[in-house]
Amino acid sequence: MPEPTIRVLIADDQALVRGGFAMILDVQPDISVVGEAEDGVRAVAAARELRPDVVLMDVRMPHMDGIEATAAICRETDARVLVLTTFDLDEYVYDALRAGASGFLLKDMRRDELVEAVRVVASGEALLAPSVTRRLIADVVGRGGPPPGAGQGADDGRLDVLTARETETLRQVARGLSNAEIAAELFVTEHTVKTHVSSMLSKLGLRDRVQAVVLAYETGLVTPGDSHS
Repeated sequence: MPEPTIRVLIADDQALVRGGFAMILDVQPDISVVGEAEDGVRAVAAARELRPDVVLMDVRMPHMDGIEATAAICRETDARVLVLTTFDLDEYVYDALRAGASGFLLKDMRRDELVEAVRVVASGEALLAPSVTRRLIADVVGRGGPPPGAGQGADDGRLDVLTARETETLRQVARGLSNAEIAAELFVTEHTVKTHVSSMLSKLGLRDRVQAVVLAYETGLVTPGDSHS
């Protein structure tokens, strides 16, 4: 049987960008581009109608920017949003993650990075793709800063539902470690790490690892200096 097809919606105000992404993705056997949108309003409408699995979302678009569109799509559908940005430290990336985005990519990525990113975001398994950006997420989220009074190790109560091992797993996820790296760090199997991650996300009511990272910084469980190099 053929693998399930990942349905993708591309939202960007530049037709050449949309077309280029569509050409790259549509030739993949497990990916299908189901629609395009040139602004945020149309992106939200298309997401409601087409119910894609993944939305490639530009940040700067007319009528409604990518941040508002991301928030609406994540609120109203089950689609995962992958934000596209021109700059590696775009001031809007943190807001996009807070709005519910599952990750972000630079527009100058390689073709294989785009394809893999769509698959990763669709699966909800990884922090961000490509892996080189995991250090960047700490910088971006760190700029948003923890809530007033939160410092390293501080906790506003949201993490109280976690066991000690789940809390430590969250700490390692926020540092940018993969499941395999966390397993080596904690001297457990990778399967055990996957179990801890799944339980942690479920208890905290989070969609994916990106939201877990944001929460870890907001609660002060980790600080930007804790990121994995």
